[in-house]
Amino acid sequence: MAYEKRLDGRKLDETRPIEAKTGVIERADGSAMFKIGDTIAYAAVYGPRELYPRFMQDPEKGIIRVNYNMMPFSGSGDRIRPGPNRRAKEISMVIEKALLSVVDLDKFPNSVVDIFIELPQTDAGTRCAGICASAMALADAGIVMKDLVSSVAVGSVDSTVVADLSYDEEAYDGVVSDIPIAILPNTEEIVLLQMDGEISKENLLKAVKLGKKVCKDIYKIQKKAIKEKYELKGESKKESASSGKGGDKNE
Repeated sequence: MAYEKRLDGRKLDETRPIEAKTGVIERADGSAMFKIGDTIAYAAVYGPRELYPRFMQDPEKGIIRVNYNMMPFSGSGDRIRPGPNRRAKEISMVIEKALLSVVDLDKFPNSVVDIFIELPQTDAGTRCAGICASAMALADAGIVMKDLVSSVAVGSVDSTVVADLSYDEEAYDGVVSDIPIAILPNTEEIVLLQMDGEISKENLLKAVKLGKKVCKDIYKIQKKAIKEKYELKGESKKESASSGKGGDKNE
């Protein structure tokens, strides 16, 4: 039987509800929160700062280090064992490579930009949420970037191409493929493309096309969240100035 109606009632090309915000961690140089459905990713950026130990330093350019971590009780399935594991290291590496495509590290010799991603709650699409949050946090930190990076998981359930698979869809009793994709929205350059499962060549091309479309919609949400922080700061300054003028008149 064809998968025509999604388990949560969404349209085939519809994502779960998305929320995004920057400046959420006070002591970080840049930070962001990205929530898609029940998956929540927080990203904190520290740096550029001098890289230690010194033997890792490169006098021609800096490096990015990504630390991805799902909290023990964050998953939809079994409890996650705390501490580094093979999956977390693999996801940290692919996120790092996706972000390297937009950051000019030649400006930061002998330095490191550390990105810490924490997921307190998850329901599929964790690496994609981590990428979206990290790109926003880099922008919030003032790191020069040639573009943002937007990411979503697409795929197929019983040969039906869908956007943003949920945990229940990933565990669906049928032929399922899960394809995380990340792009540079302004050029449509693909900087991450992975696949788990089976899919036909025709549906793979459809899924990639759908992924690019959805990523552009996510880009608008990311950009809005970055702008909102500075708009709020501007309003606060205006209010402070108005209060000051009022005080002068009363005197």
